[in-house]
Amino acid sequence: MNDTPSTHSRIAIVGTGFSGIAAAVKLIDEGENDFVLYERSGEVGGTWRDNTYPGCGCDIPSHLYSFSFAQNPGWSRTFSGQPEIQTYLKRVSDEYGVTPRVRFHHNLNEANWDDEAGLWRLETSQGQRTADIFISAVGGLSEPSTPRFPGLETFEGPAFHSAAWDHDIDLAGKRVAVIGTGASAIQFVPEIQPEVARLDLFQRTPPWVMPRRDRRVSTLERRFFKAIPAAQKLIRTAIYWGRELFVLQMRRPRVARRTQAIALRHMHQQVKDVALRETLTPDYSMGCKRILQSNDYYPAVASENVDVVTTGISEVRPDGVVTADGEQRPADVIIFGTGFKVTDMPIGHRIRGRDGKSLHESWQSSPNAHNGTTIAGFPNLFMLMGPGTGLGHTSVTIMIEAQVGYVTQALRLISGKATVEPTEEAMNDWRDEIDRLSHNTVWTSGGCDSWYLDETGRNSTLWPTFAHSYRRRLSKFKPAEHRFGFTTAEPVTEPIVEPVTNAEKQTA
Repeated sequence: MNDTPSTHSRIAIVGTGFSGIAAAVKLIDEGENDFVLYERSGEVGGTWRDNTYPGCGCDIPSHLYSFSFAQNPGWSRTFSGQPEIQTYLKRVSDEYGVTPRVRFHHNLNEANWDDEAGLWRLETSQGQRTADIFISAVGGLSEPSTPRFPGLETFEGPAFHSAAWDHDIDLAGKRVAVIGTGASAIQFVPEIQPEVARLDLFQRTPPWVMPRRDRRVSTLERRFFKAIPAAQKLIRTAIYWGRELFVLQMRRPRVARRTQAIALRHMHQQVKDVALRETLTPDYSMGCKRILQSNDYYPAVASENVDVVTTGISEVRPDGVVTADGEQRPADVIIFGTGFKVTDMPIGHRIRGRDGKSLHESWQSSPNAHNGTTIAGFPNLFMLMGPGTGLGHTSVTIMIEAQVGYVTQALRLISGKATVEPTEEAMNDWRDEIDRLSHNTVWTSGGCDSWYLDETGRNSTLWPTFAHSYRRRLSKFKPAEHRFGFTTAEPVTEPIVEPVTNAEKQTA
């Protein structure tokens, strides 16, 4: 597939995580054969390929954190670990005929809409490619965010982000500085704490941590799910509606207080030191930042070889980290658990629309896309997991599948060199609805500064209500909310690959 590749396809998908794979499977189901996926790495998987830090796993139940059309009866735990999720994605990609269509080691440097030719020009690390339709499936957790502390370049030891874990570094007996206490840190800190000599955990804001209701799935259960798929579907549905109820605590403070009480009891049971408890207790409403789950984080940070540091970092020196009060803390290794660039995604700087402006310039620090998917001035561009489609309570696969269905509806309406994009009015209405739904919720009024909010203070990241309402909204594509066009340029008809039979149809 990567030998003498064609340069044009009707549809180009960038990214092969959950979003890219779902889009490809749906296109195959629709009978579309003229499309290709561009992947910067050497295998599919997205964030689940890249994040291999110790203890990496998902905080959504396995049966729900998977495709509805490709349920896996073989999950080994109720909450899956990274290796198992990555194996699942590779298997789905292979079985549904996606992998042969992937152009590996094709990093997208820039994408420009050519209005005269009526197509997208994609500048990749392997040369220029073109496509009539561009589906961005890069996701929000694809570019790590690393603080630029003064002197960091002078540090003499290894320094890396959790999303690019250096497995060649032996941490045994080392003095380790961990910067950040988000979702990644609470998973890898308990894994490395027993082996390091000293661990300084630099905490800016403590997270709310709930018990993790994880257990091993028995062999009998796995056999049962394989024999009776409807049973697994029923469990998935029950989990789905159970998770939907979590939205209530984001919108109703009285419900949130009950959940906070569970989190506080969890901490009190595991942390006996009163002063440390005070350090670890959030001063904002639960849900304002991402709610985390762990059974071993608190015991780890309460260990004798761990110190939770709340004083800000002023600089990094060759042999350690200096805090704002002038204290130097020796370190052999620095690990950043500082999350990702979500509201300022690098892809926003690389995509340019009709007027030559980038998405970043068009957004003016506040990302917006109609239905989280299409953008005025960017014809035939579809963003999966775009602005306003993240979730704080349930599985993003629900949103992805809704978007993919929406995109294929749009594609049925355009053919040849036709174009589609939303009207400015529709985009503004969407933005206003996100603002209205976000008003007085914990995400905007919870008393914290989270990555859900952009530079203007807007929630441009999350869909701030029930996932089923988003599914219903995207169940029908509305032409009236879009602008259609047509170019007289001759269509490029060179096929990208030979047709591939969908594995789902083979086994039906």
